[in-house]
Amino acid sequence: MSRRWIQNLNRCADEYLDGIEDFIEFARRQNPGATRIRCPCRRCNNTLFETIENVGFHLVRNGMIETYSIWNLHGEQVDHASSSNAPRVDNVEPIVDPKDQVMGIIRDTFPFASTNINQEGEDDVPTPIDSAEFEQYEKLLKNANQELYPGCESFSVLTAIVELMHGKIKYRMSNLCFDYFLGVFKRMLPMDNCLPKDHKHAQKVLHGLGLGYEKIHACKNNCMLFYKEHETLDTCPICNESRFKMTSQNRTTKIPQKVMRYLPLKPRLQRLYMSTHTATDMRWHKEKRVDDDVMRHPADGEAWKEFDQMFPEFAADPRNVRLGLATDGFNPYGVLNQHHSTWPIFAFPYNLPPWKCMKKEYMMMTVLITEDPGRSIDVYLRPLVDELKDLWTNGVRTYDKSTGRMFTLRAAVMWTVNDFPAYAMVSGWSTKGYMACPVCKEDVTSGWDAGKVCYLGHRRWLPWDQEWREKDKEFDGNTERRLRPREWSGDEILEQLNRLDFAPFGKIVSRTRPSTHLNWTHKPMFFELPYWSKLKLRHNLDVMHVEKNVFDTLVGTILDIEGKTKDTIKARLDLERMGIRRGLWMNRDSDKARRDLAFFSMKPNDKKEFLKFVSSVKFPDGYASNIARCVNVDGGKFTGLKSHDCHVFMQRLLPVGIRHLLPEDVVKPIMLLSRFFSQLTAKTLRMTDMFQLRHDIVQVLCKFEMIFPPAFFTSMMHVMVHLPEEALLAGPVNYRWMYPIERLLGELKKSIRNRAKPEGSIIEAWVQYESLTFC
Repeated sequence: MSRRWIQNLNRCADEYLDGIEDFIEFARRQNPGATRIRCPCRRCNNTLFETIENVGFHLVRNGMIETYSIWNLHGEQVDHASSSNAPRVDNVEPIVDPKDQVMGIIRDTFPFASTNINQEGEDDVPTPIDSAEFEQYEKLLKNANQELYPGCESFSVLTAIVELMHGKIKYRMSNLCFDYFLGVFKRMLPMDNCLPKDHKHAQKVLHGLGLGYEKIHACKNNCMLFYKEHETLDTCPICNESRFKMTSQNRTTKIPQKVMRYLPLKPRLQRLYMSTHTATDMRWHKEKRVDDDVMRHPADGEAWKEFDQMFPEFAADPRNVRLGLATDGFNPYGVLNQHHSTWPIFAFPYNLPPWKCMKKEYMMMTVLITEDPGRSIDVYLRPLVDELKDLWTNGVRTYDKSTGRMFTLRAAVMWTVNDFPAYAMVSGWSTKGYMACPVCKEDVTSGWDAGKVCYLGHRRWLPWDQEWREKDKEFDGNTERRLRPREWSGDEILEQLNRLDFAPFGKIVSRTRPSTHLNWTHKPMFFELPYWSKLKLRHNLDVMHVEKNVFDTLVGTILDIEGKTKDTIKARLDLERMGIRRGLWMNRDSDKARRDLAFFSMKPNDKKEFLKFVSSVKFPDGYASNIARCVNVDGGKFTGLKSHDCHVFMQRLLPVGIRHLLPEDVVKPIMLLSRFFSQLTAKTLRMTDMFQLRHDIVQVLCKFEMIFPPAFFTSMMHVMVHLPEEALLAGPVNYRWMYPIERLLGELKKSIRNRAKPEGSIIEAWVQYESLTFC
């Protein structure tokens, strides 16, 4: 039977569909009576069992593993005499005995125990271990070799605990529920079984596989950490606040006012090299990446390449880790009227291939803060920055499982990923006020219109000979002869920050920011890293939140939704004050003035038609949520649209829905904007397309300035002009936006079991997840 159809890239071709039918027939013949078989699609990878009907659907949707030409896992007999020339099935993992698998995990966790380590030279020998680490190894080895009960060949104590804990994490079982079932299983087994009696004892067994965390006490007012030289203090030297809470004198242990959890980064980076597959993937960016005009990975961006040229010693070893950092706050209680927020900080390695880069399994939580730190986030970043400095200067000795040798692992942070408020906290530049744009800084064009700050002047990015520069009444009443805002280098920013005097951190410190400080609130701690000022891009504008805010502003205005539209009475009065666009001035009859519907807003009947169209659209399963549930046709508005809903709406529905309901001069720039986000958020980018987008977005913003009032131009509308430039520097945006971070925050929120101590629940669940992911 020919298997050439497996290589066919067109999964709608007759040859491919006929091949799937042949495979299904073969599987039915070889497995009579079976309702589920292994699914050989690229996603399931022969590791998951599906119904035969679902297997056929998966093969059409995902395609079959290209190397699976011998269907040995579905009953085909392999001729071993002639199979030496047969293609190898690399993607199919053989069935491994659970005991061997657990022993392999222990050997990976403690590489010093392996007897196969190459010892030809001092650099290839693992560094000596301390007694505590060896004690952990012995405990794990004992549990791995100990039978669950006398005569049990299927499970050891360790394999049983790993399986049960995996189920607990996967199905979010509470500790009480887990304790109950563990007690039931223990009673079911023979009397002399070794199964732990509750969750606490099971955790102790797995402790050796986990990476642990540190509790660091913090000042109640975020002034400082009781860390290193301040570790022994009982009061904060800045605000004199006590380190501990007031408790009864009979209490033996002191309760700290505030605790930060810190998860050391070094052992988590070392773990990336404890598995052969992961260790090989960590070199993908250097050894397997295709270097052409198409950007598929951050390594294809100009910032990465310039970093390699600037630090050739670091770039020489592809195993050195390039990191991204992200932070965001969330309400652990899920109740909007609660003021408490939790702020984790994540690190993620960019060495991995695109299909693994931003996965939850490879993200590493490094810091967990118990409240919104504001500008004092640098206080909590101190342990992380200290470790990052050491990782850059000295590195850490690491065992590479793929080569069987030790090497010195170094790491560098390429940039941070945050929404706009967190951008201000991490970068030190306030994203509010007249200089809210952190790229243009003090050279941004802004003014006070309609009771708020608005950002205009996008003609500055046009060529000198563009006719729009000479027009005045069509824009803000002035001609434009200025250059585009200058770009600040990291060295210039550092020099400027060194000249400024900032107030100390803490809640109780209130100090008016002098005009000489511009929008700088503090000097970011990241500038202590030797390479930070040399980076081309230090902080990313989050495309996810930019797109959502632009969508809300645009749709609220063209639908004239009360409270959402930027075409307000104040905006109309501003147009009169500026003497521009007379057709939009207030209509005054005798002693009354009214605001007529603008030409860029839909009429009531058209609005109803548009909303009915949106509510009637059906998307493929998994492509988008049910947007129809967010449409209120009678109320003439949208409610409850999430970021991804706005993402799909902006790129797919908006250009189709408005094309016959608004004037052509309004529709064209909106369609250009939709295409801009569609191309910008693609998984692969071409440099020529990015140069074109850089030109297109300036055209769009200038056309918007001729259509909408100044109040329309919020800071989010303005920062769009910088997005193509950042894409050229750092590659595709799906490695630099908040979607994967927001999803991870949702997972953390679900892990809370003790609502009195949400951070403790989160950190314990995360450490368990890390150890079980490693298993």
